[in-house]
Amino acid sequence: MSLRPAVRLLGAPSFRSVLQPCSAGANRGYSAVAQALSVLGNELDSIRVAGTWKGERVITSSQGPHICVDGSRGDILNFCANNYLGLSSHPEVVKAGIDALQKYGAGLSSVRFICGTQSIHKNLEEKLAQFHEREDCILYASCFDANAGLFEVLLGPDDAVLSDELNHASIIDGIRLCRAKRFRYKHMDLNDLEEKLKESQSSRLRLVVTDGVFSMDGDVAPLQGICDLAEQYGALVFIDECHATGFMGPRGRGTDELLGVMDRVHIVNSTLGKALGGAAGGYTVGPKALIELLRQRSRPYLFSNSLPPPVVGCATRAVELLLESSVIAQSMAAKTMRFRNKMTQAGFTISGTAHPICPVMLGDARLASLMADDMLKLGVYVIGFSYPVVPKGKARIRVQISAAHTDEDIDRTVDAFIQTGRKHGVIS
Repeated sequence: MSLRPAVRLLGAPSFRSVLQPCSAGANRGYSAVAQALSVLGNELDSIRVAGTWKGERVITSSQGPHICVDGSRGDILNFCANNYLGLSSHPEVVKAGIDALQKYGAGLSSVRFICGTQSIHKNLEEKLAQFHEREDCILYASCFDANAGLFEVLLGPDDAVLSDELNHASIIDGIRLCRAKRFRYKHMDLNDLEEKLKESQSSRLRLVVTDGVFSMDGDVAPLQGICDLAEQYGALVFIDECHATGFMGPRGRGTDELLGVMDRVHIVNSTLGKALGGAAGGYTVGPKALIELLRQRSRPYLFSNSLPPPVVGCATRAVELLLESSVIAQSMAAKTMRFRNKMTQAGFTISGTAHPICPVMLGDARLASLMADDMLKLGVYVIGFSYPVVPKGKARIRVQISAAHTDEDIDRTVDAFIQTGRKHGVIS
């Protein structure tokens, strides 16, 4: 049960009546619940007061560049999905999911090693290994699980992990689960990384860990420099490619292809839940020995149900489309720069460089939330991001460009930003 329904249940009259004290022990129990409700209520109130409350808008259509939103009239432009290649509702991808559902069922009711591995799971793993040009692949329920399952297996107390300070929360949580010595280097700072490599030279194995693309700002890790340092000091390199797989690089293989280091990055984790169909699932690709060890010891893999066949079918067709052609991936650059250039000319500050994540920097959390609400009224769906998702004082509206967006879609969104930005005094 999620937090808000649980809080409502605890506070409901019927629930409170059950907790009425009838003995000293019951009285203590009732006091504990009352105290918990007070703590939770105060915490929820503080989120509302800070202007960082994260509501959930309800979409009543399929995912795509144009959507229907509950409470809004007409066609709404969607500029905040991770649907980078527009494959979430691609007819061939959807058909593949339906075909898999009919042939292989809704799910496996099992983990992989008991009776949860079908031929389609092995086929998808083979295609992902081929796509990334790595030896082998293992599927997870999400990339969060892939990150949670890797470091504990690979690294022990005699090893060291060197992590960028702005790595994704799933990487941070995964590293916390392992017993390796932890070193955190300043964001994309090669000099600081080198200092940490020097400090950790007594370790058995060392793993440099970074996002390929950092999702909040759209900045790309300096992988060439990272690989140079790793080779100089005898370390391995890991990248999380959730916001790069499918569209970064000439063939959409990711930031390692973009920067010419595919043969120098040793382990890649990524997702099926963004560019590759957008359903769910994550994976690790890398040396065969590592993948085999993960199958034996990675807890999220061993104790989670297999990916449902419809998800596998959709993802497989998405990967096949990218293996067949790089046209979709190559269409991203021009659309991204069209939005970035027009917004910059209008006076907005756009973080990052050439990535389709285009953060419109605003600073104030409440302002970001109000502007996002006003954008929806103008027919454009975007979301304000604030603490704790981003650092305090760094609130923004994160715009994401899709290959499915037209130039007209982009221009209409820029016009809406200009109108909203003038209303709130962000631009003149």
